[in-house]
Amino acid sequence: MTIDELIAAARGGSPRAAGRLLSAVESRRRAEVLAALGPVTPARVVGITGPPGAGKSTTVGALVGAYRADGMRVAVLAVDPSSPYSGGALLGDRIRMAAHINDPDVLIRSVATRGHLGGLAAAVPASITLVSALGYDLVILETVGVGQSEIEIAAVADPTVVVLNPGAGDAIQAAKAGLLEVADIVVVNKADRDGADQTVRDLRAETHAPILKLVAAQGVGLAELVDVIDAHHRADSPQRRSARARSQILSLAQTLLRNHPELDRLSASVAEGGVDAYTAAERLFSDDVTGRSSMRLDI
Repeated sequence: MTIDELIAAARGGSPRAAGRLLSAVESRRRAEVLAALGPVTPARVVGITGPPGAGKSTTVGALVGAYRADGMRVAVLAVDPSSPYSGGALLGDRIRMAAHINDPDVLIRSVATRGHLGGLAAAVPASITLVSALGYDLVILETVGVGQSEIEIAAVADPTVVVLNPGAGDAIQAAKAGLLEVADIVVVNKADRDGADQTVRDLRAETHAPILKLVAAQGVGLAELVDVIDAHHRADSPQRRSARARSQILSLAQTLLRNHPELDRLSASVAEGGVDAYTAAERLFSDDVTGRSSMRLDI
């Protein structure tokens, strides 16, 4: 099928066609798909991040259920860490959201980072555009949440929800990782465990963001979380949207430069003293490196 035929089939409700289009935007056909879609009004994007084991996927599953109860079509993009050796991803989040697999108005897609830093995959902005064009009202974006740089989600989502567990360790680690700096909402999940109240008190000293207690597996506190997410979204502004877009552009540009075909040669030249680092950096943007200035984000 052509891209136009796939788009028509996906808009007609074909999950297979939607899956093939999502695969296309993760490949070198990304530009072709985006061109075929034309102008698209972005869907709402809610970001979920936090340390491993905090219950991010359980929280996402609970949120999907809440928004589906309101009649919204929901797409879930679960970003998994790629293996540095094979490039493959664990893709385990789809298993933990199995309750929604058979709902035709829920799309769940695992996306591999494929070497892109910051906790997101380079294909995520295009994937959001695609599912928006396919009529999904809300995108829930879950990041890998495994390290210090996992804060890029703030460039895409509004709001960014940071999920933590009771215990000072998570709170301290999150603060060190910079997660609390980008948190619009902080959720202490598994709040039926000992130490939840103390964790909330500790977090109040670290962030001005709203802090909520949640037991995602039981739905306790879910309605309040949905209300706070919706209130934050209503407070969004053109200035904030522009700032997020700027961050996306800079992040993707960094990935382009990291994969520049001449980067290794220029690096060797700088190491040998043949050229200074400032000149080498300028040459990455100029025509005189490869005879052309265009680069493709083929990851």
